[in-house]
Amino acid sequence: MVDRQQTGVFSGKVRSATAGPRYRYFLYDAIIYVALALFIVFVVKNVSSNLARLNITGGFAFLQGKQAGFGISESLIAYDAQASYGRAVVVGLLNTLFVSCLTIVFSTVLGTVIGILRLGQNRPLSKLAQAYVELFRNTPLLLQLMFWYALILISFPGLREATPVLGIALFTNRGLFLPWMASSTGFGWFYVGTAAGILAAFAWRWICRQRQQRTGSQMPVFLPSVAAVALLLILSKVYSGTELSLEWPKQAGFRIVGGLSLSPELATLIIGLTLYTSALIGEIVRSGISSVQKGQIEAARALGLHEFTILRLVILPLAIRAIVPPLTSQYLSLMKNSSLAVAIGYPDLASIINTIINQTGQAIEGIGILMGTYLIISLGISLALNLFNKRMALVQR
Repeated sequence: MVDRQQTGVFSGKVRSATAGPRYRYFLYDAIIYVALALFIVFVVKNVSSNLARLNITGGFAFLQGKQAGFGISESLIAYDAQASYGRAVVVGLLNTLFVSCLTIVFSTVLGTVIGILRLGQNRPLSKLAQAYVELFRNTPLLLQLMFWYALILISFPGLREATPVLGIALFTNRGLFLPWMASSTGFGWFYVGTAAGILAAFAWRWICRQRQQRTGSQMPVFLPSVAAVALLLILSKVYSGTELSLEWPKQAGFRIVGGLSLSPELATLIIGLTLYTSALIGEIVRSGISSVQKGQIEAARALGLHEFTILRLVILPLAIRAIVPPLTSQYLSLMKNSSLAVAIGYPDLASIINTIINQTGQAIEGIGILMGTYLIISLGISLALNLFNKRMALVQR
């Protein structure tokens, strides 16, 4: 039997032995934090003195207090040279989000097709998909953008020589011009109707899921959701009294009026980012499908299901759990790669911020806006995909 006094002495020695490293780690952390705080104080003091020496006033007041004084070739909202710097930043942000969203959709669809073809039974298509991946994945993105931009400017005819393609579109070295809808009162009704239709579709999907959990019977979801969106769009148009017409692009001197115009810079950015990112997504999809156990596929085939039905209902739902995590990184990289638009002259956020810095000298504020914007967008994409991934995760009960 061990003496209590000896046991107390032994436990005291153990506590004293473990307390030493703990205090050392605390001391090391304190030294690091103090050094970091001193470094930040030094940087702030140095920057403040340099700004005072250059007679530059810090802060973000310049965003609303001064006119931008420069034009932007493409804008999703109204903008002119008399607008403020803040509005110019908003224009650049919308352009970046517009390109990023379009490219995410196009590259996801194309990359999924490429990944499926690589594992398909058709050998020529599989080899063609492999060659596509190797070509675009192993070529620098900036080089691809420069290639597509030069190809569009050289290959497409000028405005005088432009001829309609299929009697509909005009391809010129100044862009692609397509027929587009024109509204007498704007497209506010379209946005309202679309938002209401999407909410109605989600509500119907929730109702169908609750009914299935209660009774086990399934109800159609896709067609009623599409019908709800279309019906609410029609009701919004009728209520607003909007008259719709189709505008056709036509030549008017040295320019083309009417329709929807797609500039060479925007077309180059969408094509380059889509081809490059879809090659990377194709490999992610291929690896995700390869991770599905063969027994699941054989069991589906034993039930007599069609190969496309197996792909849609068995393979992809199981593979999506391995696809989403690396796909998140690719979406983040795509959004940040859109800043290469400055190389071909597309007015994205990075390009406009660079112009503002050159005019105002507010480099710290401009870089801060740029970093903060990309950080917020990246965190938003990560949050959305992480929530989706958590929802798709298998739950053991």
